[in-house]
Amino acid sequence: MLSFFTLSRGNKLSQITCKRHPLFLLVACKSFSLTDVERITKVINDNRFPEEPLHPTLLKHLPPGSISTVFVENALGRLFAAHSNGLKAMEFFKFCLQQSHFIPSSFSFEMTLHILTRMRYFEKAWELMMEIGRTHPSLLTLKAMSIMLSKIAKFQSYEDTLEAFDSMEKKVFVGKTFGTEEFNVLLRAFCTQREVKEARSVFQKMHARFNPNTKTMNILLLGFKGSGDVTAMELFYHEVIRRGFKPTALTYNIRIDAYCKKGYFGDGLRIFEEMERTNCLPTLETITTLIHGAGIARNLVKARQLFDEICKRNLQPDTGAYNALISALIKCGELNSAMSLMDEMEEKDIGHDGVTYHTIFLGLLKKNDTDGICQLYHRMIDRKFVPKTHTVVMLMKFFCVNSRLDLGLHFWQYLLEKGYCPHGHALDLLVTGLCSRGRLQEAFECSKQYLERGMRLSEVVYRILERFLQQSDNKDKLRELNEMIKKLQSVLAPSKGHAFAHSSSIAIE
Repeated sequence: MLSFFTLSRGNKLSQITCKRHPLFLLVACKSFSLTDVERITKVINDNRFPEEPLHPTLLKHLPPGSISTVFVENALGRLFAAHSNGLKAMEFFKFCLQQSHFIPSSFSFEMTLHILTRMRYFEKAWELMMEIGRTHPSLLTLKAMSIMLSKIAKFQSYEDTLEAFDSMEKKVFVGKTFGTEEFNVLLRAFCTQREVKEARSVFQKMHARFNPNTKTMNILLLGFKGSGDVTAMELFYHEVIRRGFKPTALTYNIRIDAYCKKGYFGDGLRIFEEMERTNCLPTLETITTLIHGAGIARNLVKARQLFDEICKRNLQPDTGAYNALISALIKCGELNSAMSLMDEMEEKDIGHDGVTYHTIFLGLLKKNDTDGICQLYHRMIDRKFVPKTHTVVMLMKFFCVNSRLDLGLHFWQYLLEKGYCPHGHALDLLVTGLCSRGRLQEAFECSKQYLERGMRLSEVVYRILERFLQQSDNKDKLRELNEMIKKLQSVLAPSKGHAFAHSSSIAIE
């Protein structure tokens, strides 16, 4: 284990993660409505990239007076959730920067950076960071640094990540001396990718330069938890306790979560009792984690008891707490009770989120309740809710496997109308299902819509279309797809698993 470091005792723990959720920043504002946000994100996504420049379109649909800080934050949050093309998001952000009255926020810059790095447009992301460093240095935040380093740690090498950290200090955050907080961001980049060995290596190499604090230790503890090695996590925990580390509520929550996820609910309760003995007040997150743990252990009685204790502890159950109990109910086969909880949330004006829907859908799938899935799907659509990617893919697979291509196409069009770019896996499933049932024209149209929004077809789905279009003597359509792919290739970096225009040149000739 780590055997040397200097601890700053008594440091107040600051949040490890940003409180502002990256998917949406739904803020009530008199100057615009969420309908306006939905409209402009649809305009951006519907733009025929790269054939049509986005700038004239934005001029047409965005009068200068309509661009406010909160509007841009909401639009970029929606573009992030919609899996939009990163280059379009960046062009929208830069367009807004050109408006003299617009005051950019760090959140809008962070969202743009997040969209770019998620699509691995690192060169563009670096260019944007350098530009913002020159023109709006106040927008450069620890969160922006975290977004960039985390994605580099995920998609590139250990050495690339360290080099990026060094470049940020010397070329981006010019004039700022990096300290403990920046060091914590670097450690977190590795820990969030479950690269604990790399995080330990960084700590051992660089701890002498920086003064580790309570947050540093919690980040490393999170890394051990993410690796799934509970024994290593506990050894690390007791090592730092011996060296003066004072555990916080977050420290206990991390340990409880680690045990609960492994199915060691009794150990989770033991740490919970230890937490209370040390007069460290449990938070709502603590109770929610234990409810999840009770569900994993199939201990429904304890899950309900913990949920009922929330109000007794002067806390208020939120969507996360309800989701934990719903999950526990479904794991114990109490699907009807879980559905009733969903109704109770509506009665108490506690909103459903993506986890709520996904958990109920999983329960219905486990019961093989086709009618129930279709009913919940229509209920979700009636409420104009857009689920997260893993739910989209799960539903699309269900519709295609169970011969409900009508619902698959309906879902596809719904997502497009809401201004979303459905994930590539959803398209793969839909095209495969349509082609296997002889509905080639619809498969072609969906693929074309996807390409028009600046998204690349996978090699798998392209080969399927290629084969069926050739068999049906539709070489004109194949040529059209090939030209669209070629245009995208001219502006997007090559990426493994995506179709290349030259792959069908022989067939087209």
